[in-house]
Amino acid sequence: MQLIQILTPDFCYPDERGLLVQICRGGYSQINAVFSKKGAVRGNMHYHKHTREAFFILSGRVRVTAERGAEKEERVFGTGDMFGVGPYVKHTFEYLEDTYLTVLYTSPVDGPDGVRDIYTD
Repeated sequence: MQLIQILTPDFCYPDERGLLVQICRGGYSQINAVFSKKGAVRGNMHYHKHTREAFFILSGRVRVTAERGAEKEERVFGTGDMFGVGPYVKHTFEYLEDTYLTVLYTSPVDGPDGVRDIYTD
């Protein structure tokens, strides 16, 4: 089973002016914009129990490592790539270039009760 799911934006519309990409039409309740410098590491093998995440690379390159139990997967993503990780999939990002990306969450990481859906155990 794939730990890192390759996703496709809803549509891409290129023309002489540039490119319009619709990342999603619904299904997500939190969206973050992230900038990370080359050499930075984020995530540190954390996971979520409830939240699914989708990532869209606006520019740059990142190596993603994912684990669940004995399964391990590593991929490199670059500008225009879209991928996702589900609940209980530990993940870490190593930025190979200065990178801008968006992260979409199916539910907020900070719950209404103050409990964060972020785990490292």
